Amino acid sequence: MTEKDIITRLESVFGQAIVEKNLEAIDPYVVVPGEHLEAVARYLRDDPEMRFEILNDITGVDYLEPDSRKAAKAGFEPHIEVVYHLSSFSFPGRRLTLKVKLPRWKDDVVGRLPEVPSLCRVWATADWQEREVYDLLGVRFLGHPNLCRILLAEDWVGHPLRKDYEYPLEYHGIRGR
Repeated sequence: MTEKDIITRLESVFGQAIVEKNLEAIDPYVVVPGEHLEAVARYLRDDPEMRFEILNDITGVDYLEPDSRKAAKAGFEPHIEVVYHLSSFSFPGRRLTLKVKLPRWKDDVVGRLPEVPSLCRVWATADWQEREVYDLLGVRFLGHPNLCRILLAEDWVGHPLRKDYEYPLEYHGIRGR
């Protein structure tokens, strides 16, 4: 089954829940809304013809051009993407990328983290990976069993992979720059 076959199958099963696709990307991908993420993930894992048993990694990307002069030419509206790279043991070499696009801030309120369902119940490896994206980029994974910081101290303010993050001059009296 080719990537095109996989995506065609997803479109036939989930219809309008597949809001975007790109077969020409280095890693072919589909974009789904957060409310359909878990259902699509379970289907990709459990369907005997799909069998994406491996969640390789979860990453987050902040699509923000902080320079107002360049923002108009950037070609995108500011948003956050959560990216899931999947592979199959059953079908060696089979890969697919699943994406969810989120607003940078929930309800457009600065400081309110965007939310997406946790996939810990689908792939156990999502546990630590979701915590890393939460910690560094500030995405809340709803239903995660222990969503807390994993790389930064619990009292750290903010999420340093956001493109508008302002690094503190000092932390607990230690100057950083």
